[in-house]
Amino acid sequence: MTMSNVTADIQTTPTTTEPPRKASSDLQRRVLLGGSIGQFIEFYDFTLYGLTAVIFSQLFFPNSDPVFALLATFATFGFAFVIRPLGGLFFGSLGDRIGRRKVLAITLLSIGGATAAMGLLPTFDQIGLWAPALLLILRLVQGFSAGGESVGAPSFVFEHAPVNRRGLWLNLTIAATALPSVFAGTMILILSQSMSDDSFMAWGWRLPFLLALPLALFGVWIRTRTEESKSFTDAQATKTKEFSPVRESFRQNKLRMVQVIFVMGLTAMGFYFLSAYFVSYVQTTGNLSREQSLLANAAALALYAVLLPLGGRLSDKVGRKPMLIAGSAAIAIFSVPCFMLVTSGSLPLALLGQALFVIPLCIYGGGCYTFFVEIFTTKTRFTSAAVSYNVAYAVFGGTAPLIGTALVAGTGVPAAPGYYMAAAAVTVLLLVTLTKVPETHGRVG
Repeated sequence: MTMSNVTADIQTTPTTTEPPRKASSDLQRRVLLGGSIGQFIEFYDFTLYGLTAVIFSQLFFPNSDPVFALLATFATFGFAFVIRPLGGLFFGSLGDRIGRRKVLAITLLSIGGATAAMGLLPTFDQIGLWAPALLLILRLVQGFSAGGESVGAPSFVFEHAPVNRRGLWLNLTIAATALPSVFAGTMILILSQSMSDDSFMAWGWRLPFLLALPLALFGVWIRTRTEESKSFTDAQATKTKEFSPVRESFRQNKLRMVQVIFVMGLTAMGFYFLSAYFVSYVQTTGNLSREQSLLANAAALALYAVLLPLGGRLSDKVGRKPMLIAGSAAIAIFSVPCFMLVTSGSLPLALLGQALFVIPLCIYGGGCYTFFVEIFTTKTRFTSAAVSYNVAYAVFGGTAPLIGTALVAGTGVPAAPGYYMAAAAVTVLLLVTLTKVPETHGRVG
């Protein structure tokens, strides 16, 4: 089947709309809260690693060149993303079969348990090569579980959200992914300033990791007070015994899944540059202190959490596709100047560079975070979105810190990652306009 044929099929797929609901019920609000808390906890666990990358490179990959140690640390970070598509396939299929709530309890507990275990790991000086090996295993557990959580929570919120406010609700949920970096970064900043360097390196850095398990238990408790959406139970009633979410997803949604991979790949790259790379990047390339790097990054992510829901609300008015086009164009234009500012060696300019990077990301995010679940039907939404989303995050998000570090080391150009980001944005802009990515706003089913 050619791309044009599949594209035509997508554009002629009938869609229906329903009258927007005027008020949100208590159940809907609990779902929104539960989805947001779950996203907070998932990304708290993931971003902790990025925020402490320099510490991990010293404790788990010592006795080597500092650049190589940091590369090894980010390679371990990236391995968690390699396994995320498998987790998405497993939990997505399970979620389309047995429901979102049960799966989301499993994924959240697994992520929280693995992160807490990281806080208990012996270092390289204590157990040698077993230290990075165990770290890698726990990262794989995180990644496999996040493959389900990262899509299950937005899908769950989407299926409960008022149709005319899906963009706002989805982006409120996703905005919670920025707050963990602010929360964790502030915690690390307070701990590092309130104790000696020796104490912080010995045990202080472990405390934020240990907090992950009680946070996960709290998130599961919130989700026990929700229930499956009517659209999901209606879809369940039409399924036959032979129904296979995986087979149906790949049979019906091939081009849609490819489009989502690239659309979500750009935001994955941008988010992980912002949340997992900039702290170490500003220290090693911009020559600012750990405290200054954490401060600048926390401010940028707080801005992200504020602006992203506004982008989602705007997409409820103008549609998802205009936001994708405007956002990708803005990312292409501003990436290189932003990276230059971030590595200027000045704290105010580093703050300005990260803030300017956040604005186009939030314009783009206003469209993409609803688009990636809205484009699929309820029957195969979890599986289709989970596979394509997690492939995007594995290929483009998980590799961003590693590629950024390698580009700077290989070229000697501090802003080299900005050129990489701009090239990706141009590619996505062309894809959105040339492959006729559909407008999904208002689609029901």
